[in-house]
Order: sequence, then C-alpha cells, then structure tokens
Amino acid sequence: MPASHVLACRILLLLLPASLLLWSGSASADDTGEDTAGGTAAATSVHTAGTQRVRLQALPQVVQQGRRVAPAGWAKTAITATVRPVLVGRPVRLQVQRGLTWRHVDKVRQDRSGRAQFAAPASLNGQPLTYRVKAIQFGGLEAVVSDPVSTERWRPPTWSDEFSGTALAPWWSHRGQSYEPTSLRRCSRGDPAAVQVRNGAVRLSVIRDRSRTTRCRAGVRGRPGRRFAYRLQGHIGTEGAFSFRYGVAAARVKFHHSRGQHGAFWMQPVGGMYPGGPGHEIDVIEYFGDEHPRGGLGTFIHRYEGDSVVKTGARMTKFRSFLKGRRDGWSKNFHVFSVEWTPQVLVFRIDGKETYRVRGGISSARQYPILSILASDYEIPKMKDSRLPQHMFVDWVRVWETGP
Repeated sequence: MPASHVLACRILLLLLPASLLLWSGSASADDTGEDTAGGTAAATSVHTAGTQRVRLQALPQVVQQGRRVAPAGWAKTAITATVRPVLVGRPVRLQVQRGLTWRHVDKVRQDRSGRAQFAAPASLNGQPLTYRVKAIQFGGLEAVVSDPVSTERWRPPTWSDEFSGTALAPWWSHRGQSYEPTSLRRCSRGDPAAVQVRNGAVRLSVIRDRSRTTRCRAGVRGRPGRRFAYRLQGHIGTEGAFSFRYGVAAARVKFHHSRGQHGAFWMQPVGGMYPGGPGHEIDVIEYFGDEHPRGGLGTFIHRYEGDSVVKTGARMTKFRSFLKGRRDGWSKNFHVFSVEWTPQVLVFRIDGKETYRVRGGISSARQYPILSILASDYEIPKMKDSRLPQHMFVDWVRVWETGP
C-alpha cells in the first residue's frame, strides 16, 4: 500500500472526534486489575473456567452502517464473544482497558448461537485498544471474565482504497468489456462509461448502450424472451495489480434498488479456476434488488469438484436482523460486507455480524477483489428499460492480510 494511504489512515484516526467514542473520561470502572497481557494481547483469546468457556475475537474495522460516505478510519472494530454453554438472553458486558482500570463500553445479550457481538472503537489517540468481556451471572452459571484481546493486529490495513478524486486508482481495471453469450451476458457488457468516481465513492451503474441501434432478446432458462435495450455495466477488479492470500477483505456498499441486475463484492483466484486448481470464486455478497421475494442477499462459493463447477452458499432468509430498523435497507444505507479467510474456514459478516460459515475445501490461491453490478440475461426481463439507470455505490474497500 502506498505510504500516502497509510499516513492518511493514521491522520484520520488521530482526528476521530471524541463524540464517536463509546465511553468518556467520566465513565465509571466496572472492574479493576492489572493488564495480564502486558499490552500485547492477541486478536483472539480463549478462557476456560470450570464448565464455562469464553472465546473472544477482535476483528478489523468492519462496522460502519450509515447513509453517507465516511472515512474508513471512522469504522468500528467488530468484537465477538462466544460463550459456552449457551444461555440465550444472558447479558454480556464489553469492557475496555484504561490503565489499570476496565471500563464499561456496552452490553448485549447472548443469542442462540452463543454469540455476543459488539462494535467498538479500534483506537484512542492513534493507539490500539484492549478489550475483554464479562458474562454476567445467569441461569445458575457464575459470572465469567474472558482473557483480553487487542485491536493492534489490524492496524493499518494491507491495502485500501477510499475512491478519492475523480478517477479510479491505477490498480483497478475494467472487466468483461464484450458481450458474452456463454456467460449469460449476451445483452450486457462492462464499460468505463458505467463507472464514475465522485464525492469519495465509486458509482457502478447499469445503463443503456447508446451505441446499439437494435434490441437484445433476453430469455430465461434458455428460452427466447422479449427484446430489451443492450446494457453497459460497471465491472472493475484488481487482477494483475493487487491480490492476497488469507486475511479479512471488506467493502462498504450501498446497493441498487430494482431487480434486473445484481451488485456484488467478490474475489477470483489469480490464474483463474480450473479442474484440480487451488483457487475458487468467493462471492462475499450479492444483491438482487429490493423487490426480490427472498430478500435478495446471498453469499456463494464456486469451485471445481472433478470436472464440474459446484456452487455452494446461502441466500439470507433472516436478513432483517442485520438492518437497523424499518428505515434501513440495502439500497438506502451503506453497510460493510466482509469475509474472514483462513486455510480452514471462510466467515462472512455484515457490519461485523456473522451471516455464514464454510469449513473445509477452502481456496489456497491468491485472490483479487472485484466490484460489479451485472445484468445477466435471466435477470433483464425482471425490469423494464424505463427503470434504467441503476446504481450501486462503494465507499471503500480494505484488505487486512494475515498470511498462512
């Protein structure tokens, strides 16, 4: 990452307004004690006390819901406590270390998966923070305190783009710039005209292809369909310029409104996919529009098994649990979509809250990020041409690489 980007991130953290912090200097101490980790706590800790076990994990700054563009340095870190045995509704308190004092930050209740999930500042005065949780006495179980975790591991990111200025940075290139019937895009193609950098975000669009005087017959499931306008679409990636292996990748996205196209943040392996190859396609998030009968959100993995490509993943049926009330929505506000990638597991999250997990058969090839809004042939009949253009906005993309 260029030195200017690292410096910019650090300056933003130093300028973070005090009003954004979850505590103030007048906060009362909940517990006191020495910093047993000596200020070098890891990003993950596991503590066992009798029959109880608390696993605490600090993630990068992957929580930032909101209507407007905002600096990536203002995003909050995600902290997840998993407490066993599971007692749904058990209060769990998040505490931050200030000197020899542990101060209360937030309190949530344990969910059915055993998790208590928090969003908290990643730093104070430019310095990483140390957190722990306390699961309150509940249901016959005594109170238990976790070992600490630190945000230090995740600062700064390996690579970052906040789309400043009026043009794409040189590591982005335009993809899919020809009509591809074999890829179910005989009626749409990528084009720079469908990509605009402005006001701190990149806008990816589906627009009419004004160079085509004819119309395209878009069918569903191989059947001939009605004729629609040819489309240009925003489709960019960092192939040949930036890739990584293992870590956390995140993008802050506000999606389009209508069906007829799908917006996505995804990754493909360097060198492509092929039978016996180590790389898979990782679709961190796909969105198929506000009017989709099943909510429109999905996470998928495409990989070879033998000579065939197999698609696994899930559409999110309980997507409303990741929204902040009725006025929130995937096309109304920005949300951070992320994937944690290790040799053993892929963990997908929205604003730090886990949505889906895959174990085994994980890609071991370097992957490069892709941002797109694509109008596949089977989608086009779901929307009239009069509803064009459609837009999705990406505020920032970040990668925190961990290595194997």
